[in-house]
Amino acid sequence: MGRSGLFDLERHFAFYGAYHSNPINIMIHTLFVWPILFTLLVLIYFTPPLLDSPSGFVGHGLVFNLGFVFTVIYALFYVLLDKKAGSLAALLCFLCWVGASFLAQRLGFSLAWKVVLAAQLFCWTGQFIGHGVFEKRAPALLDNLVQAFLMAPFFVLLEVLQTFFDYEPYPGFRATVKARIDADIQEWQRQEAKESLLKVVLKTCT
Repeated sequence: MGRSGLFDLERHFAFYGAYHSNPINIMIHTLFVWPILFTLLVLIYFTPPLLDSPSGFVGHGLVFNLGFVFTVIYALFYVLLDKKAGSLAALLCFLCWVGASFLAQRLGFSLAWKVVLAAQLFCWTGQFIGHGVFEKRAPALLDNLVQAFLMAPFFVLLEVLQTFFDYEPYPGFRATVKARIDADIQEWQRQEAKESLLKVVLKTCT
């Protein structure tokens, strides 16, 4: 059964899914969302350590800083949404943190921020093209920034698990979410039609 409130996976997935129903847009996000998270962790690696241990290091280049905190928040949120898929997402988050830490240490800040900037621009451009050309709907982050950023990595992972392994968190999840997504899209289309009609009327009157 689904949960309510902050950990209502159906609500989160339906919200994000309503903005990502086009197969090409979904594929674009599948390719670019995790690299965005990874490169952000590369940049956040250079924030000050949060512990008073020598240089803030845990060892082997790992630092307890904001990157670690964000990783823990994302990982816990995903596990609480769904134990199986969430555990896999949590593992990927920590692998990203470890990999980003090693890469950041190797590159150094002077080179790392340039690599991150280039990667972020490339990935975000691809996603906006996905929305503008294929989805023809503004990104979810314009309506709910926090929810969009929190759900994006888990959404694309769950999409892959559903598509290739026929996974769903519990029986009936996929059908219920699809109904909510369809209803949201239909409501958005009605609102778009009303706004277009209003613009035509106002233009005619003037």
